[in-house]
Amino acid sequence: MGEVPEPHSGWTFLTSHARVLAAIAEDHTTRIRDIAARCRLTERAVQKIISDLEADGYLTHRREGRSNTYRIQPGTILRHPAESGLTVAELLNLLANHEARRETADG
Repeated sequence: MGEVPEPHSGWTFLTSHARVLAAIAEDHTTRIRDIAARCRLTERAVQKIISDLEADGYLTHRREGRSNTYRIQPGTILRHPAESGLTVAELLNLLANHEARRETADG
């Protein structure tokens, strides 16, 4: 199994579910191992999160040989009442814009 991520204490703005979804949005063929490393989670945690996302209709996957290809359901509405009407696509767009600005600042 993969390395145990470094511990984090305190709260964060984004949930692990949002981080995993963003990692999949960036690469629909990414491996669980790579998602875990990027999100600083265990592979087991990522598997559970993917299962949660699939069970609630945010994500599907198709097996291709020994790997998976994920498909995000962009029109799915976020679960929390405070995000009423906000779709997965809108959330991912916000995160992608942030990532693009960060890469521009770093580069």
